[in-house]
Amino acid sequence: MLEVAHIHGGPVLRGVVRAAGAKNAALPILAAALLTEEVVTLRGVPDLSDVRFMAEILRHQGAEVAQPAPGTWVIRAAALTHRTPYDLVRKMRASVCLLGALVGRLRRAEMAIPGGCVIGPRPIDLHLRGLETLGCAVTSEGGLVRVDAAAAGGTDVDMGGPMGSTVLGTANLVMAATLTPGVTRILTAAREPEVVDLCALLTKMGARISGQGTSTIVVEGVARLRGCDHTIIPDRIEVGTYLVAGAITGGDVTVQGAEPAHLEAFLGKLREAGVSVETGPGFIRAHGRPTRPVDIVTAPHPGFPTDLQAQFMALQLLVPARSTFTEKVYPARFMHAAELQRMGADIAVEGAVASVHGGKPLSGAPVMASDLRASAALILAALAAQGETWVQRLYHLDRGYERFEERLRALGADVARRPAADLPKGFAED
Repeated sequence: MLEVAHIHGGPVLRGVVRAAGAKNAALPILAAALLTEEVVTLRGVPDLSDVRFMAEILRHQGAEVAQPAPGTWVIRAAALTHRTPYDLVRKMRASVCLLGALVGRLRRAEMAIPGGCVIGPRPIDLHLRGLETLGCAVTSEGGLVRVDAAAAGGTDVDMGGPMGSTVLGTANLVMAATLTPGVTRILTAAREPEVVDLCALLTKMGARISGQGTSTIVVEGVARLRGCDHTIIPDRIEVGTYLVAGAITGGDVTVQGAEPAHLEAFLGKLREAGVSVETGPGFIRAHGRPTRPVDIVTAPHPGFPTDLQAQFMALQLLVPARSTFTEKVYPARFMHAAELQRMGADIAVEGAVASVHGGKPLSGAPVMASDLRASAALILAALAAQGETWVQRLYHLDRGYERFEERLRALGADVARRPAADLPKGFAED
């Protein structure tokens, strides 16, 4: 059943919310469970549609997958197939991280080129180039990628691309290298906390990895990996979204279970905008509205996260001045701007730069989410708008936020999930 979010703007958000596990860490870590025949237990896994899709794919590959308790998944991959069909991987791009796990474990893989949300070109050529450098034979034809790692061996692999390092590409190379003979040095490696968390899991499984969190990761191949028990790190993007929710309403929101070190660039911009921010072991608190314009340039970690660009843009709509957003990770990631304009926002987009002229009143309107983070940004803007807003294509939201509207309501928001049939006459969900 298609659903929409219905928001009445105005209430001030106050209170405490606990961070869920990181989606962008959980998906490659679920794939990494295929690297061993033994049991891998994962805790703190968020309840998201993407996670359920990944579990479905793991089962297709031959793994036994169980969920004995909320947030806990148990995987045992005693026997596997190396083939992954399009009807499974088309649902999300992150399924590409199965490639490294299958190459590592089975020394071969055959996968349809994955799908996912449309926020601009997100090719997997860097993944394939990295595997070729590792000594794999890679062919691509008819939408299928075939990898034969029989002759693979440790070497230097540069994972840099025109937009910087690739997170999933780095994850794939790390997974493949753990069971590849020799020493692999991954240069221009992604430094994201989610990559560090994957390396933490693999180290528990017996992998020999050093340099995670830096631009050079060194992996010494081992003969086999074992099972382990691992807890997923908190979702820094979700944490940032809740902090913006508090600030955009002039409220006071504390996120427990957060890791401030994962959000330094974002928190720096929040402070620069005039929002009061407090941090401590396991928590971040934001209170007060933004009062100053900022210039945001997205970049790979430790830079400002592209996944928080849309939410911060919604926040800066409150400031009566000009803020600029330069998107250097996904230059086409401004599809939310047109929908924010429907709510009264003054935003001009030219190429990879968006100029926001804030301070104009926002009013509720029917809007359409184009992707995961855009859906969150539209809901955030609706919290500060006058009147009611209907956000359509809510299925995007469910890919990355666990019970988002329920947790916002607990902070005082007037937001509800409703059937698309409840849309006022003339508003059509496509």
